[in-house]
Amino acid sequence: MCGITGWLNWQKNLTQFPNVLEAMTETLAPRGPDAAGSWINHHCALGHRRLSVMDPANGAQPMVRVFGEDTYSIVYNGELYNAPELKKELEGRGHVFRTTCDTEVLLVAFIEWGRGCVDRLNGIFAFAVWSDKDDALYLVRDRLGVKPLFYAYRDGELLFGSEPKAILAHPDFKAEVDQEGISEIFAIGPARTPGHGVYKGMAELKPGHCMVADKSGLSIRAYWTLESKPHEENVEETAEKIRGLLKDTLERQLISDVPVCTLLSGGLDSSALTALASTYYASTGQGVVPTYSVDYVDNDKNFKSSVFQPNADAPWIKRMSEHLGTIHHPVEFDTPELVDSLRAAVIARDMPGMADVDGSLLLFCREIKKGATVAISGEAADEIFGGYPWFHRQDALEADTFPWALKVKERTSVLSSEAAAFINPEVYAKNRYQQALAEVPHLQGEDEKQRRMREISYLNVTRFMPTLLDRKDRMSMACGLEVRVPYCDHRLVQYVWNIPWEIKTAGDREKGILRKALQGILPDDVLFRKKSPYPKTHNPNYMNAVRTELREILHDPSSPLLPLVNVAGLKEMTKPDSPSSDFPWFGQLMTGPQLFAFLIQADHWLRTYKISIV
Repeated sequence: MCGITGWLNWQKNLTQFPNVLEAMTETLAPRGPDAAGSWINHHCALGHRRLSVMDPANGAQPMVRVFGEDTYSIVYNGELYNAPELKKELEGRGHVFRTTCDTEVLLVAFIEWGRGCVDRLNGIFAFAVWSDKDDALYLVRDRLGVKPLFYAYRDGELLFGSEPKAILAHPDFKAEVDQEGISEIFAIGPARTPGHGVYKGMAELKPGHCMVADKSGLSIRAYWTLESKPHEENVEETAEKIRGLLKDTLERQLISDVPVCTLLSGGLDSSALTALASTYYASTGQGVVPTYSVDYVDNDKNFKSSVFQPNADAPWIKRMSEHLGTIHHPVEFDTPELVDSLRAAVIARDMPGMADVDGSLLLFCREIKKGATVAISGEAADEIFGGYPWFHRQDALEADTFPWALKVKERTSVLSSEAAAFINPEVYAKNRYQQALAEVPHLQGEDEKQRRMREISYLNVTRFMPTLLDRKDRMSMACGLEVRVPYCDHRLVQYVWNIPWEIKTAGDREKGILRKALQGILPDDVLFRKKSPYPKTHNPNYMNAVRTELREILHDPSSPLLPLVNVAGLKEMTKPDSPSSDFPWFGQLMTGPQLFAFLIQADHWLRTYKISIV
């Protein structure tokens, strides 16, 4: 994994501005701690920071190949899981390879098939290719948006980067946020509308899209979308298909020239990946799988069961680690570390995010990096198989808004009257919700229930899942750790998309068909454990710490947050005996303490990035 950036300008000779490219590239150093590189011609400049995973000695970027009289240059962030098959096919077409890295496979695939190469790729990726032949720059992002790619385009000038910070480092770009941007943060955040970059003039290339930038301008098209069609298999056949896809996907993603581990929570999703990885390691003589888990000081004493978190992870982690014989590394954090991590998480995201849910992951990834460079993680299983509570709660299914953010009125109450009028969270959220529903590829003839479940699935795959993928990418890559997400394999996502709801919930259980597919792979008690999300701290010291810190901000007249928030209302909410602070802000994990932490992050973002609201 890596960080990529670049600059295209038809009016300037970019060879005269190497310092600008260097500044943009250097912002991405945490993503690629192993090496830096640049390539510049008159109108195109490409920068790269490398995290060495495959062929560390020979995979330097930008990578340049001359084919005939034409020069092609690539910067690439990601992994190709079908690189061996592609390489063999390309060798059959006469191409000769100089390295064993997938960057060269991707570049040669582009030379051979042009833009059509993307249809052949299995992996997670964001890349840019300059073609002398076409006098054009091509940008591509993977189908599910696992790898990020932001851009800004104005007056024929294109800037792009793996993260907003690369674009913000360019002297022509200002850290401004307009009405839409601030609405993304406070009306629907930490989720974002697909393609929205929050900063004025910045966008994100949508998942499954590619861009061509040439002298005529920009053109963007989708090369992949979810396709709705009838599901033909019965329950048994469906379970067998899922098992085969998941096994193939995971085995492809275990290939690496550096140490690999799995993240283990003792839940269905991570336990399945760890079990399959253990079997593969044993069959290939690779030894024992290292596993990592995260928890918090005194969580065993302070844990509170809820509909979202029915039980703690620790006993289940122990159960699975002992069952599989993994080398397990438990990691634990205390309140001071979590509070300190809030600001570092903002820098990793370039905007406020999921508060300590981000921060703890950042700390976790730092610890993992000490022993591994690649981690396997279970993101996306709940979105594609229907594991979240809002797939099963009638109030959420009937809500005329995003089911993970039902309390839009309460969000409005956090804002100042001026900001509430400027943002209008209820209208903004409803418009974005209706926009999402209008995109759903319905299948003719579906009954009302199946139609609604397809809508809920689409919302989760295209709106909620990217929030968690963004989180996992930014927090892990800020530590130079590559995280792979097997449940995001596009073949698996496309197949599960069309499974009828009654089969998805086989046995009247959430994710029932996945449980059936994993029979014989997991112990029954783990197989039927009720869903529990990423752990958060339940330590009252954390609530006290973020409450105190937010109160300090609210009493600081220089805080840029104050014009945006209901200062009097928040002062009341941050009183130690106030019950009003415990409403859900977002999803399963962001309630009272996370709301306070989110506002601390917002203040830090506004100050540190010197944001102008325009």
